[in-house]
Amino acid sequence: MPEVVFAIPGDIQAPTGGYAYDRRILELLPGEGVAVRHLALPGSFPWASVADLAETQGLLQGTPEDAVLLIDGLAYGSMTELVLNSVFRPIVALVHHPLAMEAGMPERRRRALFSSERAALARAAGVIATSRATGRLLVEEYGVAPEALTIAEPGADPAPRAPGSGSRTPVLLSVGAVSPRKAYGVLVEALAGLRDRPWTARIVGATDRDPDETARVTSLIQDAGLSDRVALDGAVSAAELDAAFAGADLLVHPALYEGYGMALAEALARGLPIVSTTGGAAADTVPDGAGLKVAPGDAAALREALAALLDDPARRSRCADASWAAGQALPRWRDAAAAVAGALRRAAPPQAGRRAS
Repeated sequence: MPEVVFAIPGDIQAPTGGYAYDRRILELLPGEGVAVRHLALPGSFPWASVADLAETQGLLQGTPEDAVLLIDGLAYGSMTELVLNSVFRPIVALVHHPLAMEAGMPERRRRALFSSERAALARAAGVIATSRATGRLLVEEYGVAPEALTIAEPGADPAPRAPGSGSRTPVLLSVGAVSPRKAYGVLVEALAGLRDRPWTARIVGATDRDPDETARVTSLIQDAGLSDRVALDGAVSAAELDAAFAGADLLVHPALYEGYGMALAEALARGLPIVSTTGGAAADTVPDGAGLKVAPGDAAALREALAALLDDPARRSRCADASWAAGQALPRWRDAAAAVAGALRRAAPPQAGRRAS
């Protein structure tokens, strides 16, 4: 097949699940027989300026004429028709989660993103979703044809089982950049009602992606009198993140919506019990038995679930066993790369395939 150009907005080394997914796919596609190169797009997406859209148009038009374009949904869903209609190459869209599902934006912006992404997806030769839940949403609400859809769930690397903190004060861990969608404010509200129990909490994830939300969560922690028990650790290295998982006794994931929830899969791979919301794909990612699941945005329900596992170490241990068992059955990254490679081959023009053979 022809060369694949993987167009990704912003800094591909940014410590988020979406960028981690993109990095692994770039790394593994050659092993699936797909020649691929990275094309860096402006980092202002999904709110690209006119100048950045013009730059993007030029970058995409400058790719080889017989290339297949794989475009990350953070950019693709907000590209204008002017850009897309001027790029005469097959396009495969990679959707981590629909842009309109991001929390904390004005309704006018949400509607604009929904409309632009629906129109862009209609233009794509193929669509890759990173979870079954996201795939269902794209078919039911965004008009994606089932036959055009490929599910390529993130892989999970084998990891040793987490030994935990070894302390009588359980360590609660949350992983993900501070943003309204991650709902750390809801977590703080839930923890405020658990002051009478022993625990400490760590929130590991970038704090500079939404400074206003970081300031708000910091203020909530201070106002609740939890500054000595809840730490906003910011982004950490891969080794430090591994150590955080190893030293945790429970993963807490309060997100309002997840396209997949790679932190949840990481916790399963290490056998951590989980308290999660059912937002988006999280309900599917966390199997029954591996922890407790509550409705997103419900601080009281989140508090009750945390209390149930904090107060019952035996139940927490049973959830950890179920989590470990589920983690061993998770897909691997080569499975994800193979699924992406299949979608790219199906999108390639037949004549390009004949030239390559």
